[in-house]
Amino acid sequence: MKEAAAGGGAAASTTADSDIVALARGGRTNMFGFLLRLAARLPFLFVAGRLYGAETLGRFAYAVIVVEFAAQLATLGLKRGLAEQLSAADRPHVRVVWDAMFVGGVASALAAAALMLFPQAMFPNSDMFGVDWLLPLVIFAIVWSDLSLAALAYRRDVAATVRARAVVEPWTISIAAAALYPLHPRDGLIIAYVLSLVAALAASLWPFLRSYGPPRGWRPQPRRLAREAWHFMPLAAADAVEWGSRRLDIAILGLFYSPAFVGVYYVAQQVATLPQKLKTSFDPILGPVITQKLAAGDRAAVAAQVRQVGFWILAAQAGIALALAIPGEAVMGLIGPNFVQGTGVLAFLLAAEVAAAVAVVSEAALIYVARKRNLLISLGMIAVQAALSIFFIRGLRDLLPRFALPEAWAAAGPAAALLVALGLASVAKSRLLARLLGSPVSGWRWSLVWAAAAAVIVGQLAILLPEWLELALGLPAILLAFGAVIWIKGFTEEDRVLFRRRARVETAK
Repeated sequence: MKEAAAGGGAAASTTADSDIVALARGGRTNMFGFLLRLAARLPFLFVAGRLYGAETLGRFAYAVIVVEFAAQLATLGLKRGLAEQLSAADRPHVRVVWDAMFVGGVASALAAAALMLFPQAMFPNSDMFGVDWLLPLVIFAIVWSDLSLAALAYRRDVAATVRARAVVEPWTISIAAAALYPLHPRDGLIIAYVLSLVAALAASLWPFLRSYGPPRGWRPQPRRLAREAWHFMPLAAADAVEWGSRRLDIAILGLFYSPAFVGVYYVAQQVATLPQKLKTSFDPILGPVITQKLAAGDRAAVAAQVRQVGFWILAAQAGIALALAIPGEAVMGLIGPNFVQGTGVLAFLLAAEVAAAVAVVSEAALIYVARKRNLLISLGMIAVQAALSIFFIRGLRDLLPRFALPEAWAAAGPAAALLVALGLASVAKSRLLARLLGSPVSGWRWSLVWAAAAAVIVGQLAILLPEWLELALGLPAILLAFGAVIWIKGFTEEDRVLFRRRARVETAK
C-alpha cells in the first residue's frame, strides 16, 4: 500500500512538473513573440507619429477602439471559453470549433451591421471620408482569427499565435502605413490597419485548417449554439469589461479633448500595453491546463499554477515598466517632439499594467470557477474607472490654470483612474480566488522590491546620458539590472524552467 501511495504521489508530482514545463514552453514561445511584436510596433508608432501626426493618429485610434470593442463582444467569450468546451466535449473537436466559428460569424455580422448603420460611433469628433463606413467589416477578420488561434492553443500550438499576432499583423501595418502615406495621407492608417487584419486572418486560418481540417459532416445546430452562447455570456461580458478597461480611458478622453490629445494618449497607451501582452502570452496555454486540472478536481494544482505564472508575469511586467518609464521622455520623443507631453500618461499606464498583473492571472481561473462573481468585480472596476476618470479630468482642468501648468497634464487623469481601478480589482479577484481554491494565489515576492531598487539606481544614471544613448544603452541596462536581481534573489528551480530550452521532467522509478 505504501508503495502504491508513493507511486501515486510521484505520478502527481510528475504531472505537476509537466504542467509547469508546458506553461513555461508556451510562455517562452510567446515571450519571444512579445519581443517580435515590440520590434514591429515601435516602427508603426514612429511612422504614424512622424508622418501622419497626432490628430490623424487620434482619429484612427478612436475608430479602432470602437471596432475592436464590437469584435470583442462578437467573440461571445469563446476566445477563452473554447478550451472549456473542448475539454468537456463528447463529440469530435472539429465540430466544436466550427460551431464556434459559425457563432462568431453570426455575431460579427450583427456587430458590423450596427456600426455601419451608426458610423458616427467610430468618428464622434471628426468628419467621415470615403469608405470609412466599411471599416466594421474587419470585425469578421478579428473574430475568426481569435477563435482559430484559441482552437490551436488548445492543442498547444502557440507558435501560430506568435506568427499571426507578433509577426504578420504588426509588420504588415507598419510597412503598409509607410507605403500608403504618399498616396493616402488622410486615411492611410485605416487602410493599413485593414490590410494587417486580413493578413493576420490568413496566417491564423492556414494552420487552423491544417490542424482541425474542413467541417466535414458538420451542420449548425441552432438550439445547441444558442445554449452555448448563453452559457458563455458572463465570460463574454468579463472579456469585454477587461478589454474595455484598457480603452475606456481613450473613449472618455475623446469626449473632452481634440483628436490631437487622443493621438498623444494613444501612443503612450500602445507603448504601455506592450507589457500586457506578456499576460496574454500565457493565456493560450494556461487556459487548457486550468480546465484540465479543474475537471480532475485538483484545485491545489490550479492555485500553484496561478501563483507560478503570476510571479513570472509580475516580474516581467515590472521590469519592462521600469525600463520604459524611467527614460519615458526619450521613449515618447522617439515618436515625435509633440508626444513628449504624454510622458506622465505613459508612467501612469505602465504602473497600471503592473497593478493589473495579479487580477488578470486570477481571472484566468475565476472565469471557470466563479464567472458571475468575477463579472461583478469587473463591472465594479470599470464603474470606478469611469467615475474617477471624469472626476480627475475635471478636477485637474480647474487646478492647472492656478499653477500655470500645461493642459496636457489633465489628460493623465484617465490613466491615474485606471491605475486605481486595476489595483482594487487585483486585490478583490486574488482574494476571491484564494478563498475558492483554498490556497494562496498571489505571485508577489519581496525580491521584486530589491530588483526594482536596482533598476531605479541604474535608471538614474541612464537619464544622464544623451537621449540616443539613454535608449540604446540605458533601457537594456535597466532591464538587465532588474533581471539579474530577480534571477539571483527571486527565482527558484521551478522558475528557471522558463528559460530552459529543453526542460526535462524526472519520472519516478
